[in-house]
Amino acid sequence: MDFSLLLVLAVALSGVVYLLDVLLLKPKRRQRFATAEANTQEGLDPATSEKLLKEPWPVDYARSFFPVLLIVLIVRSFIIEPFQIPSGSMRPTLEVGDFILVNKFAYGLRLPVVNTRFIEIDDPERGDVMVFRFPDEPAVNFIKRVVGVPGDRIRYEGKQLYLNGEPVAKQLIEEGPDASPEQLLLEEQLGDAEHFIYNNPRDPGPQMREVQVPEGHYFMMGDNRDHSNDSRYWGFVPEENIVGRAFGVWMHWDGGLPSFTSVRRIE
Repeated sequence: MDFSLLLVLAVALSGVVYLLDVLLLKPKRRQRFATAEANTQEGLDPATSEKLLKEPWPVDYARSFFPVLLIVLIVRSFIIEPFQIPSGSMRPTLEVGDFILVNKFAYGLRLPVVNTRFIEIDDPERGDVMVFRFPDEPAVNFIKRVVGVPGDRIRYEGKQLYLNGEPVAKQLIEEGPDASPEQLLLEEQLGDAEHFIYNNPRDPGPQMREVQVPEGHYFMMGDNRDHSNDSRYWGFVPEENIVGRAFGVWMHWDGGLPSFTSVRRIE
């Protein structure tokens, strides 16, 4: 189910009903009221007046919901949109159950539903955590880290990421961290972004020969390198699939009580 499409349809429907009332129905109600009042010497009683001026229920609902739906559409389409993390592919940066906020204008303003960019602001940079529509199933949103931008040459071999022929710098922080005892916690330097990643020393993981990122596309990888369904398996993300840049965690919910102790900025 495409929530953006449903929201656009709801705004359009309520707006049309509201506009129809303002231009046609409301003047007719007032005319009927004025005619009835002119034909009554004693004046209309309150009950009759209310009945003649009362809005039909579709108009009442449209008038109430249209401004609310319009504000939600504007905020969600052009400013900020919330998402929930459904998998562990971005651990340790993001945990399952994290609720994140996505900046919708960081990479330019896009029309809802069709996702066409009509105002250019900036382009994704290496190291950004980005939400995008999965190329094989556009109705599904994925979140990964931007590893390669147009023109970059990417290779992944022996748990080492190579960018334009050079190994991406990383250093071991901890062996078997409490949050994931079977993994190695490392800090990686990707562009200007320093972030943590996981590697499983007992899992050979995927190997990928060098590929070049085409124009208008991006190469994405999860920080949980051995447990991430990303560009190493299904290829590049086209520019038109970009949703926005993730910038913060505002809540965590794993089925119990919501927790706000993990509020943080996404690096």
